[in-house]
Amino acid sequence: MGSQRWGGTPVVGTRGHVGNQVIARPAVITGAASAFPAASTQRELWDGYFCEHYDNRRAARAAFFSVGVTTRHAVVNPTIEDVSSSSTGARMERYLAEAIPLAKEAVLGALDGAGVRADEIGLLVVASCTGYATPGLDILLARDLAMADDLSRLLVGHVGCHAALPGLAVASDYVALHGRPAVLLCIELTSLHVQPPSRDLDQVVVHALFGDAASAIVLQPAGSVRPGVLDQVGFEPCPALEVLDVQTATVPGTCEQMTWEVTDLGFRMGLARTVPDAIAGAVMPVVDRLLVQHNLRRDDVAVWAVHPGGPRILDVVQQRLGLDHDALAVSRSVLSRRGNCSSATILVILDELRRSLVAGDLVLALAFGPGLTINASLMRATR
Repeated sequence: MGSQRWGGTPVVGTRGHVGNQVIARPAVITGAASAFPAASTQRELWDGYFCEHYDNRRAARAAFFSVGVTTRHAVVNPTIEDVSSSSTGARMERYLAEAIPLAKEAVLGALDGAGVRADEIGLLVVASCTGYATPGLDILLARDLAMADDLSRLLVGHVGCHAALPGLAVASDYVALHGRPAVLLCIELTSLHVQPPSRDLDQVVVHALFGDAASAIVLQPAGSVRPGVLDQVGFEPCPALEVLDVQTATVPGTCEQMTWEVTDLGFRMGLARTVPDAIAGAVMPVVDRLLVQHNLRRDDVAVWAVHPGGPRILDVVQQRLGLDHDALAVSRSVLSRRGNCSSATILVILDELRRSLVAGDLVLALAFGPGLTINASLMRATR
């Protein structure tokens, strides 16, 4: 299994000096917010569109309702507007129009929660695999939010569901090196990529599983954190999350099991039924290696933030790591209420989890994507 380490306890920290001594100031997540378009129930989507799209086949219906989703969000509601025959160019134009307001809502909410102005941000990382434009979202957001002229920007494109954690690694390392705040935004509009009718049941699962979302976090160097908006108006603020480590591993021989192909009719996902089995065989070594490097065990982890690629993936992660069913309750709830929102999902989960954390809680986040890739991040709640 190939692996790569991003950051880590000795690396993720802002360098300060007291005399000749170098003092580490770790990067911490201090603000988070998510934005969603209009919601529809799974029943409404099936009855209003996908039933006819898949000729009301019994197998298609069973697959559609097997993914653990009850409600999800979409900028394009197929019961109102059928884009399955739209060109990729038309879908990219729509992506830009729909993405900008959602991205602004998420970023501004995260900035407010952190008590940071947009012009104080030193790095903006934008992750998305569902749309492209030049000038990109990073440039347009920086312009519209009046970010600083010396803002560094990074687009993480076509990486898929696990993109948030490599984005977190880059943002944490930037905060460590420069001592300035950073923003990570993940925005995915999968509803733009409804495909023409097919008898492929894997495509039914794809169309049943994914939802749209934008989610953003703010990272700051510890010690420079100011009270956020919630604190200023008298509410108990969410704990910050100190980023201790981010690591990634690739499972050999699995690169064809998850694909995201650019076609003339939008992007078409390939999702093999063997993906949960591949993750099952690899997740325990990845987690244990990360924890051992910090002299920790699985029992030391108080909170698990696991990307809900689907109910079977959550089941195999729970079983292989020996977790209680309740350990993945938030992941299962987000899957049910929002669907799989690709890269944005893990940030949505972290945003919800932060509200119940207490100082000292260790949080381990896991995300999965093409490669097959497993990304893991270890964080600690702090006041």
